[in-house]
Amino acid sequence: MTDDLDAIMVVMEAAFDPAYAEAWTRRQIADSLVFPSSHYILADEGAGFVLSRSAADEEELLLIAVHPAARGCGVGAALMQQFLDEARDRGARRAFLEMRAGNPAERLYRRHGFEQIGLRRNYYQRAQQGPIDAITFAKTLA
Repeated sequence: MTDDLDAIMVVMEAAFDPAYAEAWTRRQIADSLVFPSSHYILADEGAGFVLSRSAADEEELLLIAVHPAARGCGVGAALMQQFLDEARDRGARRAFLEMRAGNPAERLYRRHGFEQIGLRRNYYQRAQQGPIDAITFAKTLA
């Protein structure tokens, strides 16, 4: 698990723009993985990862990231599909995620069937540009 945590952190540090303060610390990732309801997927050779948690018949996508050197190669799409498949296998009937407004990953989410179900105005306060809205998405898993 330590090797996987190292690989996740390499992607985390490279993939998230510090201007938005979205990256998690090593401690936050390690603490979240202690719970049996937390799950992660690591792409081949550490090109990206997914972190999620399940509760009852729902799965929440907490983080998805692709190393900048691997972007545009289908890693994000493959990770998203694997996340949805594994969530369904665990019995999830719906998947949720939340993102900051303007996040370019929105295209990936919509391509995989996620639809906007909520908006939290000025939710993210730590961004250098000032408060940013949070958008909540959901997808029914059949």
